[in-house]
Amino acid sequence: MAGFRTSIFAFLGVLSLILLLVHAQDQSDFISIACGLPANSTYKEGTTNIDYISDANYIDTGISKSIASEFQGTLQQQVWNVRSFPQGVRNCYTINITRGTKYLIRGTFVHGNYDGQGNLPEFDLYLGTNMWDTVKVENASYSIIKELIHVPSRNYIHVCLVNTGLGTPFISAIEFRPLKNHTYVIISGSLALLLRADAGSTSNQSYRYAYDVHDRLWLPYNYNKWKDLSTGLTIESQSQNDYQPASVVMSTAATPINESAPMEFYWEDNGRHTQFYIFMHFAEVVKLEPNQSRSFNITLNGKYWYGPHVPDYLSTSTLYTSWRPMTGNNTYKFSLFKEENSTLPPILNAVEIYSVKDFWQSGTDQADVDAIRKIKSTYGIKRD
Repeated sequence: MAGFRTSIFAFLGVLSLILLLVHAQDQSDFISIACGLPANSTYKEGTTNIDYISDANYIDTGISKSIASEFQGTLQQQVWNVRSFPQGVRNCYTINITRGTKYLIRGTFVHGNYDGQGNLPEFDLYLGTNMWDTVKVENASYSIIKELIHVPSRNYIHVCLVNTGLGTPFISAIEFRPLKNHTYVIISGSLALLLRADAGSTSNQSYRYAYDVHDRLWLPYNYNKWKDLSTGLTIESQSQNDYQPASVVMSTAATPINESAPMEFYWEDNGRHTQFYIFMHFAEVVKLEPNQSRSFNITLNGKYWYGPHVPDYLSTSTLYTSWRPMTGNNTYKFSLFKEENSTLPPILNAVEIYSVKDFWQSGTDQADVDAIRKIKSTYGIKRD
């Protein structure tokens, strides 16, 4: 199913976000930093009602710039400014967090021709001393988003941008969102987002906070061999499902057009032997008649993975990789098969796919960090 594979990398690479107006909810544990915003400035973002603050207290290097006005109208306010780093190879933010808390960490990058020259860079993003990902800008109007689920072992985190000789690093926004510690459980390492899809979307909209209490970004996905199902009723997931996917996401589902055919999607690893975790979210959105049933089995690369599964009406259930990650394959193909006595085909409401990042390098000791800060403050040093 090549369409799904293509969409995965389109989601990963560049994202132009269209978001609906939402209502405010509690965000007291959020850290929302608008990079390049003037010092001591704050504002409430209009579409999400998230409160953003300046990055000036988290870094003492770099230059504040604004993206070109023609890009601002279609983008959220937190990316209207950037902090760029024309000096130094490595520039780092120091952000205080709560040690042992599971965070969704998101870095957003929108070039927006902030330099007036249209120079599109490529640079590396680090979490402390560990390589997180490479940021490659291919279009000034695109939003590049890097997400990581990570449990810090210290009460601070360094988010660093490293110049690799391919242009000036910059960043638009840094966000930390606490998650429940008993969700997204893996053996070791951290989870880097590959795909978070709203299957069967009828609005073609992207959703985040406050639709999603954890401010995960859900992107619409439709495939030409699938059709959509939907309900106008609320899907219960806030209290009964620990992952708490947004009700608006769970209220739509994809199902195969050919009701006798399996529902399939896949991605490829290109022989790199990456470790993967998957989280599939299901909710029945159709009020079944007494003579109707929906039950299906799931296979991975032709081998039994789970089933039979019967989605609950208007209630979210989540199936996910067990403690052991998926690895060792060039292709990961999931197939959802209608069970023999089921009258209806399988459905899928939403799916998340992550790769494992093993961060082996330990961070700087807190006492050393405090000493370095004191030295930099005393002597006015503006370098990392």
